[in-house]
Amino acid sequence: MKAVILAAGRGTRLGLDLPKAMVPVDDRRTIIDYQVENLKPFIPVENILVVVGFRKELIVARHPELTYTFNERFAVTNTSKSLLKGLSRLDEDVLWINGDVIFDRGIIPKMLSAGCSCVLVDDKRCGPEEVKYRTDGAGFITEISKQVESAEGEALGINLVARADLEPLRRHLELVGDNDYFEKAIENYIVQEKGRFLAVPSDGLFCHEVDFPEDLERVRAYLASGR
Repeated sequence: MKAVILAAGRGTRLGLDLPKAMVPVDDRRTIIDYQVENLKPFIPVENILVVVGFRKELIVARHPELTYTFNERFAVTNTSKSLLKGLSRLDEDVLWINGDVIFDRGIIPKMLSAGCSCVLVDDKRCGPEEVKYRTDGAGFITEISKQVESAEGEALGINLVARADLEPLRRHLELVGDNDYFEKAIENYIVQEKGRFLAVPSDGLFCHEVDFPEDLERVRAYLASGR
């Protein structure tokens, strides 16, 4: 099992000149500190790969023990191309995480025990900026994007691709546009090739992306509660 953290982006909407992964969430930890801390009980540190871009040297200096790959086109591409970079030389099951997500440690074993490619979800009301999903009767994803109508809830930014699905997912990541999110490649694989990604419910465990200042406030309040 490998883990990939997508940390090439910049915290523009937070008003910071930092990679989003380097945003402080308490008096001692950044987002990536917290992610690595929660991954290490389940995935060896040498198996954690970080896709970097904007001001990559800050992340590398903070965590020299991790492995890195550089998305040199980070300023003009979206998460689909960063994920493609991260998956390019891997040949095993891969858990991947957006570099701006704070999550309860209990989420990782839920994902690892799914037994197939999967997407972490929450059956909540969603706004226009959230990635939404729908499923079939067996709980597998049928649609996943910001444009899903009559959505069942939100895709939370933590996903797993089984080794058997790696090659077709990479192919669809190559085919989508530079500005597409990786969810477009997942949806195309599902629709065009009958790929299967199970929706894994978070079951109330905390998982929240930091996009705006109010998200950062919510995350800091969660961590201040002793998590």
